[in-house]
Amino acid sequence: MAVNVYNTSVTNENLSRHEMLAWVNGNLQSQFGKIEELGTGAAYCQFMDMLFPGSVPLKRIKYNSKLEHEYITNFKILQASFKKMNVDQIIEVDKLTKQKFQDNFEFLQWFKKFFDANYQGGDYDAFEARGGAQMGNGGARAPVGSRSAGGAARPSPPKPQNGSPVKPPSARNGVASRPTGPKTSTRSPQKPLSNGSTAQIDDLTLQVEEMRLTVEGLERERDFYFGKLRDIEVIVGQFAESDADKDMAQKLLDILYATEDGFAIPEEENGMPAPPEEF
Repeated sequence: MAVNVYNTSVTNENLSRHEMLAWVNGNLQSQFGKIEELGTGAAYCQFMDMLFPGSVPLKRIKYNSKLEHEYITNFKILQASFKKMNVDQIIEVDKLTKQKFQDNFEFLQWFKKFFDANYQGGDYDAFEARGGAQMGNGGARAPVGSRSAGGAARPSPPKPQNGSPVKPPSARNGVASRPTGPKTSTRSPQKPLSNGSTAQIDDLTLQVEEMRLTVEGLERERDFYFGKLRDIEVIVGQFAESDADKDMAQKLLDILYATEDGFAIPEEENGMPAPPEEF
């Protein structure tokens, strides 16, 4: 389980954008030249794998993404890992993917604090973990700092107790595996799942969560546009009552009520009656 942190004006570290980018590049062996580039979401996904190995399917991350829908995919994977590790922070995907400086800098400040509270040290080759993929467009001019070394001293007391008997990565694997439903349901036999099966279950769980978030987004979008069309329908209906505008209004209504093969307007859906055939 992750240690949750919250940003306040008192506890925020006053690090400059250059220092923050140097911290990111030093830990991830990346080449981010601007804070706005973190709006792809890829860096945060790999940080989560660094903190909680196995919590993110790294092979599905779009490291060199250039399109907004790819950024959204990365952040959906990040949201799923947050839910898996019980991280309370809300990710404002719409703002971050627009790659505006202030939104991304504020989220990075929070994530730096979250990282320091959960990092336990240990070896992690970020470049090798992501299969040698490049991250960031800063090139040789990108600021680079040293890897985090003091994070292990900052977690809350329960974390060292969990990690002290064994190496930190193994401890984190143990912590990460307990919250997942599929693992607990098969624990009656002694070690019934191989590492490969466990990783597959984690990957499928993340895929289900991503699909759920996608469906929710599509439903919100559907309801939004349905509301717009309903407003247009009402206005057009008012014009249809006028002889001067009746022909044009009827043409617009014909477009609104047009159907395609295999689709029929339902009699009633969600308590809304079917639109009238004519005015």
